[in-house]
Amino acid sequence: MRILPILAIFTGVVLASCGSLDSGDGSGAGEGQTLTIYSSRHYDSDYALYEAFEEETGVTVEAIEADGDLLIERVKAAGDQSPADVIITVDAGRLWRAEQEELFAPVSSAVLEERVPANMRHPDGLWFAVATRARVIVYAEDRVDGGDLTGYASLADPAFRRRVCARSSGNVYNISLLAALIDRWGSDTAQQWANGVNANFARDPLGGDSDQIRAVAAGECDVAIVNHYYFARLMGTEPEVTDGLAVFWPNAEAGVHVNISGMGMSRNAPNPELAQQFLEFAVSDRAQRFFAELTNEYPAVASVTYENAALAELGDFEADPLAATVLGENQAEAQRLFDRAGWQ
Repeated sequence: MRILPILAIFTGVVLASCGSLDSGDGSGAGEGQTLTIYSSRHYDSDYALYEAFEEETGVTVEAIEADGDLLIERVKAAGDQSPADVIITVDAGRLWRAEQEELFAPVSSAVLEERVPANMRHPDGLWFAVATRARVIVYAEDRVDGGDLTGYASLADPAFRRRVCARSSGNVYNISLLAALIDRWGSDTAQQWANGVNANFARDPLGGDSDQIRAVAAGECDVAIVNHYYFARLMGTEPEVTDGLAVFWPNAEAGVHVNISGMGMSRNAPNPELAQQFLEFAVSDRAQRFFAELTNEYPAVASVTYENAALAELGDFEADPLAATVLGENQAEAQRLFDRAGWQ
Protein backbone atom coordinates (compact mmCIF):
# COMPACT_ATOMS: atom_id res chain seq x y z
CA MET A 1 0.00 0.00 0.00
CA ARG A 2 1.23 3.47 -0.86
CA ILE A 3 -0.23 6.65 0.67
CA LEU A 4 0.67 9.83 -1.22
CA PRO A 5 -0.30 13.42 -0.39
CA ILE A 6 -1.76 14.94 -3.51
CA LEU A 7 0.61 17.91 -3.79
CA ALA A 8 3.65 16.34 -2.14
CA ILE A 9 7.11 15.80 -3.43
CA PHE A 10 6.57 12.08 -3.32
CA THR A 11 8.54 11.32 -0.17
CA GLY A 12 7.50 9.76 3.08
CA VAL A 13 5.65 6.99 1.28
CA VAL A 14 3.86 4.74 3.70
CA LEU A 15 4.50 1.04 3.14
CA ALA A 16 2.26 -1.27 5.10
CA SER A 17 1.24 -4.86 5.39
CA CYS A 18 -1.21 -6.71 7.58
CA GLY A 19 -2.16 -10.17 8.69
CA SER A 20 -4.08 -12.55 6.49
CA LEU A 21 -7.85 -12.53 6.10
CA ASP A 22 -10.26 -15.36 5.53
CA SER A 23 -10.22 -14.46 1.86
CA GLY A 24 -11.45 -17.66 0.29
CA ASP A 25 -10.58 -18.45 -3.30
CA GLY A 26 -10.33 -14.77 -4.37
CA SER A 27 -6.84 -14.38 -2.85
CA GLY A 28 -4.18 -13.45 -5.34
CA ALA A 29 -6.67 -12.90 -8.15
CA GLY A 30 -5.36 -9.41 -8.82
CA GLU A 31 -1.67 -10.13 -8.39
CA GLY A 32 0.45 -7.43 -10.04
CA GLN A 33 -2.43 -4.98 -10.54
CA THR A 34 -2.73 -1.54 -8.93
CA LEU A 35 -5.91 0.21 -7.77
CA THR A 36 -5.59 3.98 -7.43
CA ILE A 37 -7.82 5.64 -4.83
CA TYR A 38 -8.21 9.40 -4.47
CA SER A 39 -9.39 10.10 -0.93
CA SER A 40 -10.01 13.06 1.35
CA ARG A 41 -9.98 10.70 4.34
CA HIS A 42 -6.81 9.97 6.31
CA TYR A 43 -7.97 7.63 9.03
CA ASP A 44 -6.68 4.33 10.43
CA SER A 45 -9.93 2.68 9.34
CA ASP A 46 -9.16 3.48 5.71
CA TYR A 47 -5.59 2.23 5.87
CA ALA A 48 -6.86 -1.00 7.41
CA LEU A 49 -9.41 -1.23 4.60
CA TYR A 50 -6.75 -0.81 1.92
CA GLU A 51 -4.48 -3.39 3.54
CA ALA A 52 -7.33 -5.88 3.89
CA PHE A 53 -8.25 -5.43 0.22
CA GLU A 54 -4.65 -6.04 -0.77
CA GLU A 55 -4.56 -9.25 1.26
CA GLU A 56 -7.91 -10.35 -0.14
CA THR A 57 -7.08 -9.77 -3.80
CA GLY A 58 -3.33 -9.42 -4.31
CA VAL A 59 -3.96 -5.95 -5.76
CA THR A 60 -1.66 -3.10 -4.73
CA VAL A 61 -3.56 -0.04 -3.43
CA GLU A 62 -2.14 3.41 -4.11
CA ALA A 63 -4.02 6.09 -2.16
CA ILE A 64 -3.69 9.76 -3.07
CA GLU A 65 -4.86 12.02 -0.23
CA ALA A 66 -6.05 15.63 -0.22
CA ASP A 67 -8.68 17.91 1.25
CA GLY A 68 -12.12 17.28 -0.25
CA ASP A 69 -12.35 20.36 -2.48
CA LEU A 70 -8.75 20.05 -3.66
CA LEU A 71 -9.35 16.38 -4.39
CA ILE A 72 -12.30 17.21 -6.61
CA GLU A 73 -10.33 19.88 -8.46
CA ARG A 74 -7.41 17.49 -9.02
CA VAL A 75 -9.60 14.79 -10.56
CA LYS A 76 -11.47 17.38 -12.64
CA ALA A 77 -8.26 18.95 -13.95
CA ALA A 78 -6.79 15.59 -14.97
CA GLY A 79 -9.86 14.76 -17.06
CA ASP A 80 -9.45 11.67 -19.22
CA GLN A 81 -5.85 11.31 -17.99
CA SER A 82 -6.83 10.89 -14.33
CA PRO A 83 -5.38 7.69 -12.82
CA ALA A 84 -8.16 7.57 -10.21
CA ASP A 85 -10.14 4.33 -10.06
CA VAL A 86 -12.09 5.18 -6.91
CA ILE A 87 -12.96 8.54 -5.31
CA ILE A 88 -13.68 8.71 -1.57
CA THR A 89 -14.71 11.90 0.20
CA VAL A 90 -16.41 13.06 3.38
CA ASP A 91 -19.85 14.64 3.52
CA ALA A 92 -22.75 14.26 1.11
CA GLY A 93 -22.22 17.88 0.08
CA ARG A 94 -18.81 17.09 -1.38
CA LEU A 95 -20.14 13.96 -3.06
CA TRP A 96 -22.76 16.19 -4.66
CA ARG A 97 -20.06 18.61 -5.85
CA ALA A 98 -18.10 15.75 -7.40
CA GLU A 99 -21.30 14.49 -8.99
CA GLN A 100 -21.99 17.93 -10.51
CA GLU A 101 -18.51 17.85 -12.03
CA GLU A 102 -19.38 14.47 -13.58
CA LEU A 103 -16.49 12.74 -11.85
CA PHE A 104 -18.33 9.48 -11.14
CA ALA A 105 -19.27 6.53 -13.33
CA PRO A 106 -22.52 4.70 -12.51
CA VAL A 107 -22.11 1.31 -10.87
CA SER A 108 -24.77 -1.39 -11.04
CA SER A 109 -24.18 -3.81 -8.19
CA ALA A 110 -26.64 -6.07 -6.40
CA VAL A 111 -24.17 -6.22 -3.48
CA LEU A 112 -24.07 -2.45 -3.02
CA GLU A 113 -27.81 -2.05 -3.48
CA GLU A 114 -28.51 -4.73 -0.90
CA ARG A 115 -25.95 -3.56 1.66
CA VAL A 116 -26.21 0.24 1.49
CA PRO A 117 -29.59 1.78 2.43
CA ALA A 118 -31.35 3.61 -0.40
CA ASN A 119 -31.14 6.99 1.36
CA MET A 120 -27.35 6.61 1.64
CA ARG A 121 -26.58 5.97 -2.01
CA HIS A 122 -27.09 7.81 -5.27
CA PRO A 123 -30.21 6.60 -7.12
CA ASP A 124 -28.15 6.03 -10.27
CA GLY A 125 -25.27 4.29 -8.52
CA LEU A 126 -22.83 7.21 -8.76
CA TRP A 127 -21.79 6.97 -5.10
CA PHE A 128 -22.41 4.89 -2.00
CA ALA A 129 -22.01 5.59 1.72
CA VAL A 130 -19.13 3.79 3.38
CA ALA A 131 -19.47 5.25 6.91
CA THR A 132 -21.80 7.62 8.76
CA ARG A 133 -21.48 10.31 11.41
CA ALA A 134 -24.14 12.01 13.54
CA ARG A 135 -24.31 15.75 14.30
CA VAL A 136 -24.90 16.04 18.05
CA ILE A 137 -25.03 18.63 20.82
CA VAL A 138 -22.36 18.50 23.53
CA TYR A 139 -23.10 20.26 26.81
CA ALA A 140 -21.61 20.89 30.25
CA GLU A 141 -23.57 18.87 32.78
CA ASP A 142 -22.98 21.37 35.61
CA ARG A 143 -24.25 24.34 33.58
CA VAL A 144 -26.99 22.86 31.39
CA ASP A 145 -29.96 20.75 32.36
CA GLY A 146 -30.29 18.09 29.67
CA GLY A 147 -34.04 18.54 29.95
CA ASP A 148 -33.67 22.06 28.54
CA LEU A 149 -32.50 20.60 25.23
CA THR A 150 -35.16 19.34 22.86
CA GLY A 151 -33.47 19.30 19.45
CA TYR A 152 -31.42 21.42 17.08
CA ALA A 153 -33.95 24.22 17.63
CA SER A 154 -32.63 24.58 21.20
CA LEU A 155 -29.43 26.14 19.89
CA ALA A 156 -31.45 29.15 18.72
CA ASP A 157 -33.40 29.52 21.98
CA PRO A 158 -32.76 32.91 23.67
CA ALA A 159 -32.14 30.94 26.88
CA PHE A 160 -28.77 30.02 25.33
CA ARG A 161 -27.71 33.59 24.53
CA ARG A 162 -23.90 33.86 24.58
CA ARG A 163 -23.63 30.16 25.47
CA VAL A 164 -23.16 28.41 22.09
CA CYS A 165 -19.96 27.41 20.25
CA ALA A 166 -19.81 26.26 16.62
CA ARG A 167 -17.56 26.03 13.61
CA SER A 168 -17.73 28.55 10.79
CA SER A 169 -20.64 28.63 8.37
CA GLY A 170 -18.27 27.61 5.58
CA ASN A 171 -17.70 24.23 7.20
CA VAL A 172 -19.32 21.54 5.09
CA TYR A 173 -20.70 19.72 8.18
CA ASN A 174 -22.67 22.82 9.20
CA ILE A 175 -23.78 23.45 5.62
CA SER A 176 -25.15 19.93 5.38
CA LEU A 177 -26.94 20.24 8.73
CA LEU A 178 -28.67 23.42 7.60
CA ALA A 179 -29.45 21.80 4.25
CA ALA A 180 -31.26 19.06 6.18
CA LEU A 181 -33.12 21.61 8.31
CA ILE A 182 -34.26 23.44 5.17
CA ASP A 183 -35.89 20.21 4.03
CA ARG A 184 -37.35 19.63 7.51
CA TRP A 185 -38.63 23.11 8.34
CA GLY A 186 -38.61 25.12 5.11
CA SER A 187 -36.32 28.04 4.27
CA ASP A 188 -38.06 30.66 6.40
CA THR A 189 -37.85 28.68 9.64
CA ALA A 190 -34.32 27.51 8.81
CA GLN A 191 -33.35 31.18 8.36
CA GLN A 192 -34.78 32.02 11.77
CA TRP A 193 -32.78 29.17 13.26
CA ALA A 194 -29.52 30.39 11.69
CA ASN A 195 -30.26 33.92 12.93
CA GLY A 196 -30.96 32.63 16.44
CA VAL A 197 -27.85 30.47 16.69
CA ASN A 198 -25.71 33.34 15.42
CA ALA A 199 -27.17 35.58 18.14
CA ASN A 200 -26.34 32.96 20.77
CA PHE A 201 -22.63 32.60 20.06
CA ALA A 202 -20.34 32.87 23.08
CA ARG A 203 -17.49 33.71 20.70
CA ASP A 204 -16.92 34.00 16.99
CA PRO A 205 -16.92 30.63 15.19
CA LEU A 206 -13.43 29.17 14.89
CA GLY A 207 -11.59 25.89 14.94
CA GLY A 208 -12.74 22.35 14.34
CA ASP A 209 -15.17 20.10 16.16
CA SER A 210 -12.62 19.05 18.80
CA ASP A 211 -12.01 22.75 19.52
CA GLN A 212 -15.73 23.24 20.21
CA ILE A 213 -15.70 20.39 22.73
CA ARG A 214 -12.61 21.79 24.44
CA ALA A 215 -14.27 25.22 24.58
CA VAL A 216 -17.26 23.75 26.46
CA ALA A 217 -14.89 21.96 28.84
CA ALA A 218 -12.99 25.22 29.44
CA GLY A 219 -16.18 27.15 30.21
CA GLU A 220 -15.99 29.36 27.12
CA CYS A 221 -19.48 28.16 26.19
CA ASP A 222 -22.05 25.74 27.57
CA VAL A 223 -23.18 23.89 24.44
CA ALA A 224 -21.64 23.09 21.06
CA ILE A 225 -22.60 21.32 17.86
CA VAL A 226 -20.18 18.61 16.71
CA ASN A 227 -19.91 15.28 14.93
CA HIS A 228 -20.23 12.44 17.42
CA TYR A 229 -16.92 10.76 16.61
CA TYR A 230 -14.87 13.74 17.77
CA PHE A 231 -16.37 13.32 21.21
CA ALA A 232 -15.91 9.54 21.13
CA ARG A 233 -12.27 10.00 20.16
CA LEU A 234 -11.60 12.43 23.00
CA MET A 235 -13.25 10.03 25.45
CA GLY A 236 -10.34 7.70 24.76
CA THR A 237 -7.44 10.08 24.17
CA GLU A 238 -8.26 13.03 26.48
CA PRO A 239 -10.80 11.84 29.08
CA GLU A 240 -10.05 14.89 31.20
CA VAL A 241 -11.69 16.99 28.46
CA THR A 242 -14.91 14.99 28.21
CA ASP A 243 -15.26 14.48 31.97
CA GLY A 244 -18.29 16.52 33.03
CA LEU A 245 -19.60 16.79 29.48
CA ALA A 246 -22.47 14.87 27.91
CA VAL A 247 -23.86 14.23 24.45
CA PHE A 248 -27.46 15.13 23.68
CA TRP A 249 -29.07 13.31 20.76
CA PRO A 250 -31.42 15.71 18.90
CA ASN A 251 -34.04 13.03 18.26
CA ALA A 252 -36.95 15.48 18.16
CA GLU A 253 -39.04 15.68 14.99
CA ALA A 254 -37.36 13.74 12.16
CA GLY A 255 -34.41 12.45 14.20
CA VAL A 256 -30.68 13.06 14.39
CA HIS A 257 -28.95 14.53 11.34
CA VAL A 258 -26.65 11.89 9.88
CA ASN A 259 -24.06 12.58 7.21
CA ILE A 260 -21.90 10.17 5.27
CA SER A 261 -18.49 9.51 3.88
CA GLY A 262 -18.99 8.10 0.41
CA MET A 263 -17.21 6.41 -2.44
CA GLY A 264 -17.73 6.00 -6.15
CA MET A 265 -16.03 4.75 -9.27
CA SER A 266 -14.15 7.44 -11.16
CA ARG A 267 -15.65 8.26 -14.55
CA ASN A 268 -12.32 7.52 -16.25
CA ALA A 269 -11.28 4.62 -14.03
CA PRO A 270 -8.44 2.70 -15.72
CA ASN A 271 -9.53 -0.44 -13.83
CA PRO A 272 -13.35 -0.40 -13.56
CA GLU A 273 -13.66 -4.07 -12.57
CA LEU A 274 -11.19 -3.61 -9.73
CA ALA A 275 -12.93 -0.39 -8.69
CA GLN A 276 -16.28 -2.16 -8.37
CA GLN A 277 -14.63 -5.02 -6.52
CA PHE A 278 -13.21 -2.53 -4.01
CA LEU A 279 -16.56 -0.76 -3.54
CA GLU A 280 -18.22 -4.07 -2.80
CA PHE A 281 -15.43 -5.13 -0.45
CA ALA A 282 -15.75 -1.84 1.46
CA VAL A 283 -19.31 -2.71 2.51
CA SER A 284 -18.47 -6.24 3.68
CA ASP A 285 -18.93 -6.94 7.39
CA ARG A 286 -15.19 -7.06 8.09
CA ALA A 287 -14.45 -3.83 6.25
CA GLN A 288 -17.39 -2.00 7.85
CA ARG A 289 -16.16 -2.88 11.33
CA PHE A 290 -12.97 -0.93 10.66
CA PHE A 291 -14.94 2.33 10.61
CA ALA A 292 -16.58 1.73 13.97
CA GLU A 293 -13.66 0.15 15.77
CA LEU A 294 -10.81 2.33 14.46
CA THR A 295 -12.47 5.69 13.71
CA ASN A 296 -15.55 5.78 15.99
CA GLU A 297 -17.87 6.22 13.01
CA TYR A 298 -21.00 4.18 12.41
CA PRO A 299 -21.05 1.57 9.64
CA ALA A 300 -23.10 2.38 6.57
CA VAL A 301 -24.41 -1.19 6.72
CA ALA A 302 -26.80 -1.21 9.68
CA SER A 303 -26.62 -4.95 10.29
CA VAL A 304 -22.89 -4.94 11.04
CA THR A 305 -21.95 -5.65 14.67
CA TYR A 306 -18.80 -4.22 16.21
CA GLU A 307 -17.02 -3.59 19.51
CA ASN A 308 -16.52 0.02 20.57
CA ALA A 309 -16.90 0.99 24.23
CA ALA A 310 -17.13 4.73 23.50
CA LEU A 311 -19.97 4.33 20.99
CA ALA A 312 -21.75 1.97 23.37
CA GLU A 313 -21.49 4.60 26.11
CA LEU A 314 -22.92 7.29 23.84
CA GLY A 315 -26.03 5.15 23.44
CA ASP A 316 -28.58 4.68 20.70
CA PHE A 317 -30.29 7.33 18.65
CA GLU A 318 -32.92 7.70 15.97
CA ALA A 319 -31.44 8.79 12.64
CA ASP A 320 -33.15 11.16 10.22
CA PRO A 321 -33.97 9.01 7.16
CA LEU A 322 -33.50 11.97 4.81
CA ALA A 323 -31.87 11.04 1.49
CA ALA A 324 -28.23 12.15 1.45
CA THR A 325 -28.76 13.59 -2.04
CA VAL A 326 -30.86 16.37 -0.46
CA LEU A 327 -27.86 17.62 1.50
CA GLY A 328 -26.12 18.46 -1.77
CA GLU A 329 -29.21 19.85 -3.49
CA ASN A 330 -29.85 22.31 -0.62
CA GLN A 331 -26.21 23.26 -0.16
CA ALA A 332 -26.29 26.60 -2.00
CA GLU A 333 -29.47 27.67 -0.20
CA ALA A 334 -27.94 26.74 3.16
CA GLN A 335 -24.90 28.92 2.50
CA ARG A 336 -27.17 31.83 1.53
CA LEU A 337 -29.07 31.52 4.82
CA PHE A 338 -25.84 31.47 6.81
CA ASP A 339 -24.63 34.57 4.97
CA ARG A 340 -27.89 36.41 5.65
CA ALA A 341 -27.65 35.49 9.34
CA GLY A 342 -24.15 36.95 9.56
CA TRP A 343 -22.78 33.58 10.73
CA GLN A 344 -19.08 33.91 10.03
